[in-house]
Amino acid sequence: MQHSSAFKFLMAGLVAFSLTACGGGGGGIFGSVGLGGARDNVDTEEDVAEPILEGRDGMSQVGQTSVWDLFKRTDTGTTVKVNRYLWNASLDVLNFLPIQSIDPFTGVIVTGYGTPPGGGRAYRATVYIKDPALDARSLTVALASQGGPVAAGTQRAVEDAILARARELRIEDRRF
Repeated sequence: MQHSSAFKFLMAGLVAFSLTACGGGGGGIFGSVGLGGARDNVDTEEDVAEPILEGRDGMSQVGQTSVWDLFKRTDTGTTVKVNRYLWNASLDVLNFLPIQSIDPFTGVIVTGYGTPPGGGRAYRATVYIKDPALDARSLTVALASQGGPVAAGTQRAVEDAILARARELRIEDRRF
């Protein structure tokens, strides 16, 4: 069944119109006109309070009145809590692994399978830097091979290599 372009345009407009009608509060598309329900004439504390929307992560977002307010970025004053030396050292030490996902704001580096120089076994790694301090508690490395998890000694050796490289990077920064 083929539709004319005018019909498609009309349907797209109808979808956009219905999405904007999803906004809460009294100043929506229809102003303060109610829908004729029993709650239209009831003024309780719930009606006066600012609406609360649940986000994807379960966090409530107070004061937002429409779907489009979710897309407005507000500066919450949060800062990045990732140690830059650990971050750069992780990328240096694991440079033989292809990067699949990287997020410097949460401190997560996810790599694909790769073979280290001089090695015959393929590994993948997930690195999580959870604290701005340059110590072992800030770093979590999960290594896996195609056969499953690796030995604890191998994982500890990679963590130690990352920590050693991070200390070298910090020392190099202080020289200049």
